[in-house]
Amino acid sequence: MALLVPGGFVRVRPLRLSPPAHVRRKLTTFATESPNRSGDSVDWVEATSSFFEDDTRPIMLFDGVCNLCNGGVKFVRDNDRNRRMRFEALQSEAGRKLLRRSGRAPDDISSVVLVEKDRWISDHSSSQKLL
Repeated sequence: MALLVPGGFVRVRPLRLSPPAHVRRKLTTFATESPNRSGDSVDWVEATSSFFEDDTRPIMLFDGVCNLCNGGVKFVRDNDRNRRMRFEALQSEAGRKLLRRSGRAPDDISSVVLVEKDRWISDHSSSQKLL
């Protein structure tokens, strides 16, 4: 494309809508759903029922590697005088089992999950329940 300017023409390059190949980023999957396998015969509610036998308080699953998440858990623990909540890192063995109980993949660290004896809540609803 060329523009007419005083003294002659100036060549103008077309506007590039996508970044150059060396700048493009790969997409990363952060969350996956648990595959529904017919061979998966584990009842995860039954397998994790021992977590609620002696202690019926809900368990908040959080990303144990995330500094922001760890700070949030520390804040809640310091201010929860009645100890109404338990916490477990998503990366722990118990956290992986509780993720399966809530219908998520055991490597899904995409959000906070609140697991109760009879139900589970994920995403922002679990944070609201915490408060």
